[in-house]
Amino acid sequence: MASSEDQPLAVDDRGNALLSFTPGSERTPPSDAPLPTALVALWRAGRVLMVFDRYRQSWELPGGRIEEGESPRQAAARELLEESGQAPDGPLRFIGYARFVLAPDQRTEYVALFAGHCAGRRDFQPNAEIAAIHWWDLLEGLPGRIQPLDAYLAELTR
Repeated sequence: MASSEDQPLAVDDRGNALLSFTPGSERTPPSDAPLPTALVALWRAGRVLMVFDRYRQSWELPGGRIEEGESPRQAAARELLEESGQAPDGPLRFIGYARFVLAPDQRTEYVALFAGHCAGRRDFQPNAEIAAIHWWDLLEGLPGRIQPLDAYLAELTR
């Protein structure tokens, strides 16, 4: 699923754009731009987990920065647990690499996208970063803003 740079797959209200998505091997990360972030689409009963980020004031997929010495997979699992208190029932599945151009400085970065499933829901405790979680069916409205880039990526993991 590639897109030309003049036709982004999705754009948000801050000017961030999803330029392309490349399914492929987790073992061959892209080398033409940094890969600082991993995201997770965790599914339960046909709904994907979204977290409400206090800073950006939007519903997003759980995820975040890959720390020094950490693989994208390890970062995805850690961020999922830290942000939502949730965990997959089995190993996360690698989906692919998303290429973004981020505003305001128009820097190009990649995100590693993972998916998983869980049968049950664990307790959630709001924290400094995440105010709430919601299991979203990709159609219903949510109170507040939904990050369109993350919604697009969630759809790819269905």
